[in-house]
Amino acid sequence: MHTHPVLHLPWRILVGTVGAVVVVAGIVMLVIPGPGIASILLGLLILSTEFRWARRLLHPAKVWTLRAERWALRTKDDHLRRMRRRRAARRGRTPDE
Repeated sequence: MHTHPVLHLPWRILVGTVGAVVVVAGIVMLVIPGPGIASILLGLLILSTEFRWARRLLHPAKVWTLRAERWALRTKDDHLRRMRRRRAARRGRTPDE
């Protein structure tokens, strides 16, 4: 689509329209029951395929997601480590055995 000069503008209009509809639906879902924030992020993701301003708006969400993933992995590892220690203590062994 990007290399064809005639289809480039209609494609951008289509992507812009679909992305805007998903973002507006997400804003509506902030008031009514539904995954509002997820829909807004999905709409920005759609828009970011064609528009640089949407990519810039989406960047903090990507950073937050990576930080949340690292935190979740750290928390899971800590939980598993504590569970192994408790299990080993119940059996009367050290966790390294």
